[in-house]
Amino acid sequence: MSVGQVVEAYGVRLRPFRASDTADVVDGCADPLSQRFVSSMPAPYTEVDARWWINTGAPAVWTGGGAAYAIADPATDRLLGAVGLSYPVPARSQAEIGYWVRPAARGRGVATAATRALSEQAFATGTLRLELLTETENGASQRVALAAGFRYEGLRRSAGQHRGGGRHDLLAWVRLAEDPPGPVARLLPDLPDGVLTDQVVALRRLAPDDADVMYRLHSRPEVVANQAPPVPPTREAIERRCRLAESSWLTGEIARLLIVDVATGEPVGSCGLSYTEVSSGEGSIGYALLPDWRGRGYATRAVRLLAGWAFGPAGIARLTAGTVPENTASHRVLERVGFQREALQRGRLPGLGGTRLDDLTFALLPAELR
Repeated sequence: MSVGQVVEAYGVRLRPFRASDTADVVDGCADPLSQRFVSSMPAPYTEVDARWWINTGAPAVWTGGGAAYAIADPATDRLLGAVGLSYPVPARSQAEIGYWVRPAARGRGVATAATRALSEQAFATGTLRLELLTETENGASQRVALAAGFRYEGLRRSAGQHRGGGRHDLLAWVRLAEDPPGPVARLLPDLPDGVLTDQVVALRRLAPDDADVMYRLHSRPEVVANQAPPVPPTREAIERRCRLAESSWLTGEIARLLIVDVATGEPVGSCGLSYTEVSSGEGSIGYALLPDWRGRGYATRAVRLLAGWAFGPAGIARLTAGTVPENTASHRVLERVGFQREALQRGRLPGLGGTRLDDLTFALLPAELR
């Protein structure tokens, strides 16, 4: 790609940076969100930094075999953000793609459009493999990757560096030149309008602010006793689970949901769905309720809603649920939804002190959902 080349596609213009972009570069790079997820940006970010980037930094990227484009509005030519290629490996026909968008331009598909446009330009000029790395908590950037045709490839342990020191994991998303155009189909799609409800209970994606209720629920002795191994989670582990709930959903690892009472808006409990075997279309569910909400049919309603979504939009063909043999209350919930007992797997699960626990498995097929 040549430095002066302009690319127009998908409603955005990719062009070289100009001196007149200085204020908009500061606006985008000094923003707290950009500062949080792009540790290489100076902090605080000033006009001096913006001028250095426009006059020295961006040209150096081009000289090094990468690309540094301003994303501009085709109608006004005003800067909306930036997109570029870095860490080129010519021997592998590979590069890394990255972007940032000004606060006023977010939520309009600018990052997705620019990523698609630059990806196609890179493929047309000889690149065969593009990587897009995101922080584990940056769900918005992960959605851009999926929408731009990048597939989740795996976790890069300790691949990122915190601004103040220390390292953190990154998620790798990859698009190849031969990949089909368009968004990547997800194992676990979004809920319709963000919620499943029967007007009595509602299920929504777990969020960072749910850490208090989740810790209160999952540290209860009777809830701990029904998991394997029966060890109480730490507060830190629960907080991390809630912060990574969207990422876990987007990568297809697990859909974690909060169960809410529709009438009061109060949290009732939690549930989750994950694939146990993608090739055969088998998934697994789990659930737990706070004591004050038990015995009212809320668990049955939640499991029924989750199963319906699993067999519908999620495309699962068979659902299983594993329980300890003594948990008769959970057995009744499953049976009311239509699950049937299938097998007692002796010593399948880890217990305490080197012991093993039995696992009583229930299963449900679409035609059996009540």
